[in-house]
Amino acid sequence: MSDQNRLGVFKTYKLYVGGKFPRSESGRVYEVTDSKGAWLANAPQSSRKDARDAVVAARKAFGGWSGATAYNRGQILYRVAEMLEGRKEQFVREVAASEGLSKSKAAAVVDAAIDRWVWYAGWTDKIGQISGGANPVAGPFFNLSTPEPTGVVAVLAPQKSSLLGLVSVIAPVIATGNTAIVIASADAPLPALSLGEVLATSDVPGGVVNILSGATAELAAPLAAHQDVNAIDLTGAGAELAKELEIAAADNLKRVLRPQPAEADGSDASTDWLAAPGTHRLTAFLETKTVWHPTGALGASGSSY
Repeated sequence: MSDQNRLGVFKTYKLYVGGKFPRSESGRVYEVTDSKGAWLANAPQSSRKDARDAVVAARKAFGGWSGATAYNRGQILYRVAEMLEGRKEQFVREVAASEGLSKSKAAAVVDAAIDRWVWYAGWTDKIGQISGGANPVAGPFFNLSTPEPTGVVAVLAPQKSSLLGLVSVIAPVIATGNTAIVIASADAPLPALSLGEVLATSDVPGGVVNILSGATAELAAPLAAHQDVNAIDLTGAGAELAKELEIAAADNLKRVLRPQPAEADGSDASTDWLAAPGTHRLTAFLETKTVWHPTGALGASGSSY
């Protein structure tokens, strides 16, 4: 049968929650268009119930993921880069359509997103060396500080950078042993939903990353107030919404990563996601555990150890 005589198979985009691909609990969808207003696909319109389900999945996955060795987490993040590399052509098309970029510019963005996964994969077993260590104390004690993951983190993805910005906020959260509930860009969710398919085939345990699409404010409000969410990244929130969410997050003393000045309008249009990311997002959702341990009796010969 020639191509002109067959019907095209449209892609059905679904949420990614708990390692599975459910439709929205509400059954709602909304139209996603390209930069010129042409229809691209229908995306799931997530509900508050979907957000609560994602928190349950993230909490269930936290113990195993945070307990994995840093080296193992690095291997898994590198596997994500491998799988994304193999589906580069698909993501180039989706980024080009979502962000109104030329094919060459979209390819550069996808390459940078792949490299970003590799960057954070390399940091998993090194971040402890710069955010922890032995502390000098006056007394016969070892005093050791070590970083530990905060827990379940809600992430409001950038609104304009549909893939590179998305990866730049997800990867550091899970690289340090946290689990994530990600609210994709409301207007450009397709690369995020496709990323869920990559994660599902990349050895990332189900529930470590959960991806929701829909209205950012509608989904962020219950997550900011949720008692089982330990932290929230407000990158994709406008100034007014960020303030409301920060007030809600204070109820259970969540860690809050505020939008940078360039992101304060929620557009992230001025944010240079291609710039070197540094380590500030890695340390944003880490807690420091300090342990005191006696060195033993000190005599004329020195320590008993």
